[in-house]
Amino acid sequence: MNRDSSELLLSRIDNQVIAAVPTVCRGELLMLLHRVGQVADELFEKSKSDRTLTPRQFAVLAMLAKYGKASQSRIVDGTGIDRSTMADIVSRLATRGLVERNRSRMDARANEVVITAQGREILAAEEDVVATVEERVLRAIPNEKRSELMRMLASLAKVG
Repeated sequence: MNRDSSELLLSRIDNQVIAAVPTVCRGELLMLLHRVGQVADELFEKSKSDRTLTPRQFAVLAMLAKYGKASQSRIVDGTGIDRSTMADIVSRLATRGLVERNRSRMDARANEVVITAQGREILAAEEDVVATVEERVLRAIPNEKRSELMRMLASLAKVG
């Protein structure tokens, strides 16, 4: 085995090796993007202690807080969460009183979802956790390159 094929890309966050990946392989981009998502989720879970939202629930509440009411389809488009998972997330958030679901006046087949006051409170309480996780993930990237990374990731997110 030559040195190029066995060379490993080591990613470190907080001095912990989180992934060792061959640097030249088909599918590397997909695997690395997936792994970064896993790392962020793991850091979120470890740091939330008595917090009650998952990363996807946070994304849904954040989107609703920013844009007001939205159909479940619009939330799917805005977050990238698949439809069946979205239905489950909205159902759980509604059961907890964090969102309300109502039939759309424009389309009786669609549900409009709106964040409640309690949902806004929970969202605000979780923002410090998300900020900490984002900082820990981005720590590996120099400050002057973070905006560029975010622009590139946003471009990649629009591919689908």
